[in-house]
Amino acid sequence: MTPTTAPTTDRAPTAAPTTEPTTEPDTATAEERRLRRELAAVYRLVAHFRMTDLIFTHISVRLPGPEQHFLINPYGLLFEEITASNLVKIDLAGNPVEEGPHPVNPAGFVIHSAVHAARPDAHCVLHTHTRAGCAVAAQQGGLLPLNQMSMEFHRRLGYHDYEGVALNLDEQRRLVADLGGHPAMILRNHGLLTVGATPGRAFLRMYYLERACQIQTTAQATGAQLVLPDDGVCELTARQLSGEAHGSDLQDDQAYDLAWAALLRLAHRIAPDHTD
Repeated sequence: MTPTTAPTTDRAPTAAPTTEPTTEPDTATAEERRLRRELAAVYRLVAHFRMTDLIFTHISVRLPGPEQHFLINPYGLLFEEITASNLVKIDLAGNPVEEGPHPVNPAGFVIHSAVHAARPDAHCVLHTHTRAGCAVAAQQGGLLPLNQMSMEFHRRLGYHDYEGVALNLDEQRRLVADLGGHPAMILRNHGLLTVGATPGRAFLRMYYLERACQIQTTAQATGAQLVLPDDGVCELTARQLSGEAHGSDLQDDQAYDLAWAALLRLAHRIAPDHTD
């Protein structure tokens, strides 16, 4: 999958930040250090699975504490260059709260800040501009229940109409209203967004939302008539995959944790420097 064209209305280029490892702030708590390494792993995994758009799009995570501080990628680095130490700590307006060598793109945090402010449970917000995601975002019918992966999002997916590049703060209230309490959203004519209580949850949701979009565009390309399961089956599958199912003979409450542990091992193999 190839990245989409980078937006042309972003701010003027700044000097490319260095990718040399730095030291995590002395003031960082043990929990912040853990979140830095976990978020850096997500950036590397998104790069590994080819869901990036050069230096554009973001993944943010809320830090513990009353300050409403977040970690986000430094503006100008590719996702494959992100490490625990070069993540930037920002406030809810997207401004750095600590001195550092890396710039940030406040405009890129417009969507993320809106979701973080409205959803206390959305500790991590992940946004992509992939080929398949943008293709489905351009379809009037949105995501179809064509496969088990897409059924995870059956009636659990928001839709937000395109209003131009996300530079206007007034759009934030409509964006969060369209997301509602859903774990994911399709930004029409734009891309995909997932949220999670942890970086791992947000990543796994994005991974399967992206796969569902890939399967849909591939099935549509065949030109064959598509088979859509019964709505009741779709709802049952969604409840099974989200852990809401009642009446199923078996339960699998370890799936997310086991999958995320496996992905962390993958991140250590493909990008051992992400913890620097």
